[in-house]
Amino acid sequence: MIISASRRTDIPAFYSEWFMNRVRDGFVLIRNPFNAHQIRRVSLLQKDVEAIVFWTRNAENLTDHLPYLDSQNYKYYFQYTITGYPRSIEKAVPKTLRAIETFCKISEMIGSGRIVWRYDPILVSSLVDIEEHKRLFSKIAAMLEGKTTRVVISFADIYKKTERNLNTLSGFQYKDITLDVEQLLNLAEFMSSIAAKHGMEIQSCAEQIDLESVNIAHGKCIDEGLIKSEFGLTLNAQKDSGQREECGCIKSIDIGQYNTCLHGCAYCYATFNEKTVIKNKRQHDPLSPFLIGAASEEELKLINSHAHDQGALF
Repeated sequence: MIISASRRTDIPAFYSEWFMNRVRDGFVLIRNPFNAHQIRRVSLLQKDVEAIVFWTRNAENLTDHLPYLDSQNYKYYFQYTITGYPRSIEKAVPKTLRAIETFCKISEMIGSGRIVWRYDPILVSSLVDIEEHKRLFSKIAAMLEGKTTRVVISFADIYKKTERNLNTLSGFQYKDITLDVEQLLNLAEFMSSIAAKHGMEIQSCAEQIDLESVNIAHGKCIDEGLIKSEFGLTLNAQKDSGQREECGCIKSIDIGQYNTCLHGCAYCYATFNEKTVIKNKRQHDPLSPFLIGAASEEELKLINSHAHDQGALF
C-alpha cells in the first residue's frame, strides 16, 4: 500500500503534527469526499505501508520528523513544488529562495533521488508570460542542480472552479497554452534543454500532448520505478483507476482532504473557496484520527470494533 500525503492538501506545510500523531497511533480515518458518511480506516503501520509520497510546497515543519520516520524504517519521497510566481497568484507560499533552501536541506538529508522538483502548473498569464517562465525555470534549476535528479512539469488545467478563482484577480489575464501547440513546444523544448544542462531528467505530469520530440517523457508521480530504484521494492505497476486517464501513477491511498490548504494559490483545483478553507482549518484537531473534525461516539465504536480490518469502509 502506498500512502499519498497528499494531492488534496499540503500535509507537510500545515498538518505535520497531525500526520506524525497518526503515524504513532498507526492509522488514519478518511471520509469519502463525495459521501461524508462513508469512512475508511487506513493503517499507517510500517509493516502495511510500502511507501509514502509527500506532496508539498513547504516541508519546513516536517523536516525535524524525518529522522523518526527513518528510525522506524518508513520509505518515503517528496514531490516538491517551486514555481516562483508572484504573490497575487500564490498568496502564501514560501518565498522562492526559502523554498529552495528547504528543498536543498531535505535533499542533503535523504538524497537527491528522493525529492522531485515540480514546476507545476505552468500558467501563462499577463504576470508570467513565456519569457518569464523561461527565466524562472532557468534560475530555479540552476539553484537545485545536484539536489534532485528529476523535474516534473505540467500545464495548467483551467477547470470551472479554477477559472472562477482566476477571474477574481483584478486585471489578470491568462491563456490556455495547450491551445497553442507552437508556443507550448517552444517552452517545453527550452525547459528540456535547461533540465539536461543541470543534470535533471524531465517528465510531464498527466499531459495528453506528446512531448517526446523535445525529450520529455510522460511521467508518473507515484512511480514504481522510482520506488524500486530508491528502496529496492518491486510493486504492482497497475495504473490508479481513480486518477485522470492521462495520469500514469500507480495505485495509492490519499489521506488528505479538499479545501484545507492555506497556500492560497489562485489556480488550485483542490481549493474551492477561501472561506471554506478557513472554516475547515478551525475544525482541525492534531489529535483527531480525521484531518478535519472528529469522529462521533457511534463512529468510533464501529471503527474500533473493526480495528484489524485493513482498509475497512463504514
